[in-house]
Amino acid sequence: MKYIRQIGQITLRELKILRKNHIYGFCMVVFPLMTVFFFTTMLDEGLPQDLPIGVVDLDNSSTSRSLVRNLDAMQSSRVAYHFASITEARNAMQENKIYAYLYIPEDMSAKLLAGRRPKISYYYTMTCLTAGSMAMKDLKTISTLGSAAVGQAMLSAKGATPAQINAALQPVTIDAHQIVNPEGNYNVYLTTALVPGILMLFMSLLSSYALGMELKFDTGKEWLKKADGNIFVAIIGKYLIHTLIFLAVVFFFQYYIYHVLHFPRLGGVWSIVQLCFLQVIASLGFGIFAFGLMPSLRMSMSVCSLWSVLSFSMCGSAFPVMAMDPPLQALSWLFPLRHYFMLYQVTVFNGFPVIDAWFHLVALVAFTLLPWFVLRKVKNAMLNYVYIP
Repeated sequence: MKYIRQIGQITLRELKILRKNHIYGFCMVVFPLMTVFFFTTMLDEGLPQDLPIGVVDLDNSSTSRSLVRNLDAMQSSRVAYHFASITEARNAMQENKIYAYLYIPEDMSAKLLAGRRPKISYYYTMTCLTAGSMAMKDLKTISTLGSAAVGQAMLSAKGATPAQINAALQPVTIDAHQIVNPEGNYNVYLTTALVPGILMLFMSLLSSYALGMELKFDTGKEWLKKADGNIFVAIIGKYLIHTLIFLAVVFFFQYYIYHVLHFPRLGGVWSIVQLCFLQVIASLGFGIFAFGLMPSLRMSMSVCSLWSVLSFSMCGSAFPVMAMDPPLQALSWLFPLRHYFMLYQVTVFNGFPVIDAWFHLVALVAFTLLPWFVLRKVKNAMLNYVYIP
């Protein structure tokens, strides 16, 4: 009962600090919510649309114009320019006016009718991987469909039946399935990794900031006195309100993406609640641990910033971890976002049991327990250290 009363007193004290220092309000509520709406709005269309593409049509026949119209009708591409030569198209690509261009040579239709297999070419830039890949996909589709249409017309003229035409043009039928995210929606893919990573950055930064401010203004002794020198009780009382506020923000994010934006998920509500709770306490634990290692406001926040920023590359959302070099694969286990992302993929996105990702669950629990190893150092810093800017 004594400890509960002390935790309550410290929590009330922390509430007063949060009310006086507006940085907490901005970093706990305002900036996280801005992050949520920014990324979900930016990727609202799911996939990039109407990427500018150029065409060099030297044939200018009904067949070539049909190809260009079909290309322009595709969702991802828009024929923005018609060029008279390859030189003009190449210059436009170098100036970043277009992401790709299609080259249709002279006499393409005549060569088609004569059965001489004309060549059409397409060029695309991979400076931007997403735009280049999507432009290449549309151009490849148009080229394939164009050749198939010509083949269908020739076989039909020779008297082939529809079944024979289909067998000749596509001898093997492909039945492809995109599991969980069938639309290939970039919002579903990126937002669920970027936004939690940014939220975890705020959590770890503010947890080390809160301790650093106690040291800076020499209020650590007063804080410990309310817990009768028990650093464990002092930590729980101080971060209880932080945990509740961040949990509210994280739960709002999950509700927004699943019930308002209708992101696909196969996991149950309990999987989401469990993951959100581990996300918050693991991030706060890492921030406290960073301050315990380096009892300095500036150094501990720098460590949290560096580690959180690196986690975006090491979590495996942009580049698969299994394709990294072995030392980097081993290093990826030291980032809380990596374990969050794996648990999200396994339990929430795909709906598999948590036992399939038990090691990542244990890892997040371990990050939560990291402060246990530095509590004495935190207490010693509050009692004896002098703040150095």
